[in-house]
Amino acid sequence: MTTAAFTMTNEFTFKRILLAVVVLLASWLRPCHAEPLAITPFYTFNQSPLVQIYGLPAAESAVVQPAGKAWTLLSVDVANSYLKRETARESLLLDGEGERITLALRYGVAQRGELGMDLPLIAYNGGIFDGFIEDWHEFFGLPQGQRPDAPKGQLRFQYEKDGRQRLDMERDGLHIGDLRFSGAWQLYHGGGANPAALALRTSLKLPTGSSSRLTGSGSTDLALWLTGSSDYAFPGQWGHATVFAAAGGLAMTDGQVLKEQHKNLAGFGTVGLGWSPSDSFALKAQLSGHSAFFRASAFSELSSGAMQVIFGGTVAFSPRTTLDIALSEDVTVGASPDVALHLGLGHQF
Repeated sequence: MTTAAFTMTNEFTFKRILLAVVVLLASWLRPCHAEPLAITPFYTFNQSPLVQIYGLPAAESAVVQPAGKAWTLLSVDVANSYLKRETARESLLLDGEGERITLALRYGVAQRGELGMDLPLIAYNGGIFDGFIEDWHEFFGLPQGQRPDAPKGQLRFQYEKDGRQRLDMERDGLHIGDLRFSGAWQLYHGGGANPAALALRTSLKLPTGSSSRLTGSGSTDLALWLTGSSDYAFPGQWGHATVFAAAGGLAMTDGQVLKEQHKNLAGFGTVGLGWSPSDSFALKAQLSGHSAFFRASAFSELSSGAMQVIFGGTVAFSPRTTLDIALSEDVTVGASPDVALHLGLGHQF
């Protein structure tokens, strides 16, 4: 067996084991009716291999952790991309599947303060969802683009401009990504189980990953954003609904990925809602977007912003343990993965 084949085999094995652990945890735990389920944004963002390496944050909850309390999250994002563009001056190929496994911690350090850290592991491979995505698009009448004619199971991220290769990555494997530190301050809290709330959040991403393997950008990024939510109770047995939103900006130093075309500033935002008919289940949907991360390209997939719709739900296995399950679809075609799966197992201590 070749080294590449051995690496891919171990990577697939690791991914399957991790997903199996999440599924087993979900099967062992049982829904528990308690206090109203908190409806928060999905902890995910654009998983494009050219975007997720930067410090783009998830919207997160508008309620920070109480002093002395901690919240942990094990999330898995599986994203499949296929994009091929070519002009006389430029050519772009993004063909592959990425897995981002994140271990996140948030801890309440004061009456209104919160500190946190995210440790990501990032893997790339040829993927196993090519056929599923074609069937998904066909079932919902979505455009297939060039997918049906593309080779299956290929890993290749490549960009060339003016006769010079600016990106060429085809190595699979699992590696540590860019470490993130975060903080939050509760600006408003209306009281109660699911209050109207507003929080100021920030995150600092450090270049601990590898830019050559696309597990990091080589830049240090600082994000600052506001996130808010408001909850509404329905009469009778109809449960409650929550509207949430976030908006902010991202400042980045010069990185190593397409560094001559990389922008140093970007804006981002999320708007969404959820409905919880019972204390153990909620349906959620959100629209997330950001401005362009690159310039000086004829391809809108690089030089324009991105928009994704993310939909799914939350299952509460106990008052402190929840599982998010979601799918995302690219609204701005090509600027984010065609389809991405998100799983997030959270627990509060």
